[in-house]
Amino acid sequence: MRTTLAAAVAVAGLTVAGCGAGDDRASGGVAADGRVTGAVTVFAAASLTESFTRIGKDFEAANPGSTVTLNFAGSSALANQINQGAPADVFASAAPANMTTVTEAGNADGDPSTFARNQLVIAVPRGNPKGITRLAELTGPGVKVALCASQVPCGAAARTALDAAGVALTPVTLEQDVRGALAKVKLGEVDAALVYRTDARAASADVTGVEFPESARAVNDYPIIALRDAPNPAGARAFVEYVHSPPARAVLAEAGFQAP
Repeated sequence: MRTTLAAAVAVAGLTVAGCGAGDDRASGGVAADGRVTGAVTVFAAASLTESFTRIGKDFEAANPGSTVTLNFAGSSALANQINQGAPADVFASAAPANMTTVTEAGNADGDPSTFARNQLVIAVPRGNPKGITRLAELTGPGVKVALCASQVPCGAAARTALDAAGVALTPVTLEQDVRGALAKVKLGEVDAALVYRTDARAASADVTGVEFPESARAVNDYPIIALRDAPNPAGARAFVEYVHSPPARAVLAEAGFQAP
């Protein structure tokens, strides 16, 4: 698989290495056996990093001649990049609101479909040294907390959960994606962060995920769509279809995602 693109890549400079304007692989196609070829560029929420990296490799194996390039970032940033003209084939968001930004701008090919769901946990350093077991304890003296910014799906979900618990929390930092919030815990810069269950599981060597009941009030649906101006329309549709396939669903389930 090609090297994952930096999340902050400039819209004007987003390219797929090795696929020039005259390169047939850029637009792709369908082989005689029905498999797709060419480059497929996927913009995906940061919380999908491990799962989509594996799914992308599996897609390439199932479609010889295809190459998947992944751009991971906060869903709001990805939606803005797409609406500003970044060349992409597929968008996978961590919440419907950011997907709506793209569909209402007329940049989707068809209707989005939900392929997974995710819930929040309280991420604390491995072993939970402060003994945090519920949201209210995040407001305790000396407890430093990281949240995602409100425009990011994990930030909107955190606000919903905190409101449901009646907890007024002032974080020490607001991050632009869930991986930023998780990194603050891993680096010891905060005592806790509200992140997705899947992210805490992926970082289980460094953090512990503490479940809390209010997370059930803030379950995020993950929609996916092929994009209207996809450089590889056949590849875009095939990738979306593959994400809904049993092998891809198994990868998502193993990471801790819930079925839609």
